Amino acid sequence: MKHIAIFASGSGTNAENLVRHFNESGDIKVSVIFCNNPKAYVIHRAEQLNVPCRLFTKNQFSDLEEMLVSLNIDYIILAGFLLKVPENIISAYRGRIINIHPALLPKYGGRGMYGMNVHNAVIEAGEKESGITIHLIDEHYDRGVTLFQAKCTIEAGDTPEMLAAKIHILEQANFPQVVENYIKRQ
Repeated sequence: MKHIAIFASGSGTNAENLVRHFNESGDIKVSVIFCNNPKAYVIHRAEQLNVPCRLFTKNQFSDLEEMLVSLNIDYIILAGFLLKVPENIISAYRGRIINIHPALLPKYGGRGMYGMNVHNAVIEAGEKESGITIHLIDEHYDRGVTLFQAKCTIEAGDTPEMLAAKIHILEQANFPQVVENYIKRQ
């Protein structure tokens, strides 16, 4: 059995999608959700899904390595998680930390590029398409090895909110399966 820890900072729709997907799996399990935002809705989702949720502060982040090891965590999945992962955790889990980004990297990545910030930038730039990138993380924001990309068309008149809805559909349709495929290939 492979054990996953999900890290999330917001509403938790991707976290919930992952949990539900892996509840059907006999060999991969979401064991815990970590959250750095005590007001995040993902905490409520974790409770409803009967998945333990651990809150932590930015200052406690580096200290989580011991807890991850004690929980036998094999993979870390970042699902709408906004903090930069400390180098000690990246080192301990190199090649085993997967992130989802709401744009086609390498465009619209880096510090501060998350959520509506990304969608606003894409629309303002007049892009004709956007999408999602699922990638491994390394020491640099949004520069790790790309595992998967899916695209959507941006129509004339699309707003950032409309683009966000298209991206959400891509995330829900692809994220769990890409994670599963990657873990099973390792």
